[in-house]
Amino acid sequence: MKRQLIAAVGVAAMVVGLAACGSDGKKDGDSKSSSTAADRYKGKTLKVWTMTGSAPKGWTDAVKNEFETTYPGSKVDFQTQEWTDIGPKVTAALSEGSVDVLEIGNTQTAGYASTGGLLDITKDKSALGGDGWAANQNEAAILDGKQYAAPWWVSNRVVAYNKDLWKAAGLTDAPKTLDEFYTDLDKLKATQGVADPIYLPGQEWYTYFGLLTGEGGKIAKKDGDKWVGGLESPEAQRAFETYKKLQGYSATGPKDKDEATPQQKDVFAKGNVGTMIALGWELPDEKDLPKDKIGFFPLPGKTADKPSGVFLGGSNLAIAAQSKNTEMAKDFLKIALNDKNEGLVAAAGNIPNKAALNSQLTGDFAKAAQTAAAVGGITPNTPNWASVENKPNPIKDFLTAALQGGDYAATAKKYDDEIAKRLNEKN
Repeated sequence: MKRQLIAAVGVAAMVVGLAACGSDGKKDGDSKSSSTAADRYKGKTLKVWTMTGSAPKGWTDAVKNEFETTYPGSKVDFQTQEWTDIGPKVTAALSEGSVDVLEIGNTQTAGYASTGGLLDITKDKSALGGDGWAANQNEAAILDGKQYAAPWWVSNRVVAYNKDLWKAAGLTDAPKTLDEFYTDLDKLKATQGVADPIYLPGQEWYTYFGLLTGEGGKIAKKDGDKWVGGLESPEAQRAFETYKKLQGYSATGPKDKDEATPQQKDVFAKGNVGTMIALGWELPDEKDLPKDKIGFFPLPGKTADKPSGVFLGGSNLAIAAQSKNTEMAKDFLKIALNDKNEGLVAAAGNIPNKAALNSQLTGDFAKAAQTAAAVGGITPNTPNWASVENKPNPIKDFLTAALQGGDYAATAKKYDDEIAKRLNEKN
């Protein structure tokens, strides 16, 4: 199922003023009139927004039933929203207090938190099960040391391969190292009927980001109170050399286009591409290339003990600061994120927020993705990150320029300066 993991373009600008919005009504935590804990929310309705394609089948019903059974007389009103143009709708709902709990993409969270739209739940982290949350997932839910959301699930890219072409090339086992993978790509290159050993367009910056993460580098980092780009670092240059070598096996992959131009799922569906690096929703339709013809493995690392790093995209669950039902919302999160319900997230093929639940993952794609998730990372946690992804994306342009033979140091400095400029802009 397609899951669009979008950055909140212009989030900071759209939600300016949220912190100033007030609420005259009492929140549910202000009243102690309930005679027991069980009936404290009797007659109350909690409005919860999830996004299209995110909540696993059965999860919504399970959470709703458990909450309404635990708190008789309460009601959970789940509403499904579309990712497209969600920003203004979320901004309005947060300002008005017309939503209580909502799903937010992990690259969006800092933007809404920075302007007061999300409730600070730092003191509630342990009660919500946060002591077991994966640190690299939880990073996207924190801003300036405070917890503004709870990690829900993530996913990442893995190598998808055409089993028929793999067999034709005499390949049987998944490679354990990058050198083994290069050898496999050489065999695919020499196999009749293979147009691309790997399809990897030059601007597939998510894969480059993962390689950089695996090298221990950052695409940008704080230096004092200023952001600086990380493309000039030794780690970034090593990541680029790996990316360049992989991209060199992509005979038809344009150096000046990304994975969506054309959609790489359509390229892979032609049946003459040996491998691609993709998300689960980027797989071809069953009628074009049956799922049983596709295998998966994490992009190998330089050594067999650890795969290459990956970009982690996913969703958090947050409470609206202007909600009049904040205590009810916290109790909802305790149930929504408990091991039983988070296990349903894993069973649906999403990587759960706790490594302890990874054994419940199902599906070959999810199992391959989970292997690399432990060495994954997120984009810099700043409200201004969205501006870096605005067109023209400096990371994409950097990759194209460097792949086309530009001097690495000069090219990296040019685009580091642009990244820093965007991240240091005042809202």
